[in-house]
Amino acid sequence: MPGYYGRRVTEPGQDLVVPPGPGLPSGATIPAAELTERFSRSPGPGGQSVNTTDSRVELLFTPATSSAFTDDQRTRLVSRLPGLDSAGQVSVVASEHRSQHRNRVAARERLVALLHAALAPPPPPRRPTKPSRSSQRRRVEEKKKAGRTKALRGRVRDE
Repeated sequence: MPGYYGRRVTEPGQDLVVPPGPGLPSGATIPAAELTERFSRSPGPGGQSVNTTDSRVELLFTPATSSAFTDDQRTRLVSRLPGLDSAGQVSVVASEHRSQHRNRVAARERLVALLHAALAPPPPPRRPTKPSRSSQRRRVEEKKKAGRTKALRGRVRDE
């Protein structure tokens, strides 16, 4: 996925480039030293090397101590990021690919998506409105018309 200025956003082992978005107007670059990757065996079906390849990737990031964001952005991240553990780390797991490299890329892309969602400002509050007089009048007329129609469905009586 080409990203920020033509560079790959998610190249494993390097700084993580977070492209600009809502709540992050100029983007950010998370140093590689602030990201921790752990590898383990991926569950599920596989091929010849299913029990020997550590292709599952767990990417750990601590937003509270990150130098990539401003103080306001850090507090918003800590309060809005889902799944922070007791140490204040967010964990992103990828194990859908058979290749460790592709799982590393997928985990980094998921972290970027989580950061964008957490940094986005809340939607504007709903402004309550009330129905216009004409719409109220139309509604009442429709109800009266339906009532008259239903009244005609009764039994036929001799007069």
